[in-house]
Amino acid sequence: MFKTVLILHLLGATIWTGGHMILCFSVLPNVLKTRDIKPLQMFETHFERIGMPALFVQVLTGFHLASTMLPLTEWFKFDSYVNTHISVKVILLLLTLILAIHAKVKLLPNLSDKNLNSLACHIVAVTIISILFAVLGVGIKIGGIF
Repeated sequence: MFKTVLILHLLGATIWTGGHMILCFSVLPNVLKTRDIKPLQMFETHFERIGMPALFVQVLTGFHLASTMLPLTEWFKFDSYVNTHISVKVILLLLTLILAIHAKVKLLPNLSDKNLNSLACHIVAVTIISILFAVLGVGIKIGGIF
């Protein structure tokens, strides 16, 4: 069961992180240069179909994997690399959710040249966070990164 959950978690991470890297490094620079928001809207529409389920799978499998390593009561103690990594990943998840809700409610419905830079900041932030998720996940398996 553990291996299956881990594989699902890694597939979700691949989709989520890879999609955001494509958005950030391929689609976004062109959109910012031309100020044409259509490619961004198209990417979001297509990516949301697979990206949001991937994130959902990551969250479910991530909580399952974390709970197999440590009980929930140990997560925020910051006294070992495992609970530190888990805690930071939970904090990053909360930041991702805040950014996603803000983008979905405030920025995307009224997307225009005026708030494009704000959305670009969100995209860069979520991309950095998604990369940090992956690095921290690897860190748990290799004995920590801090």
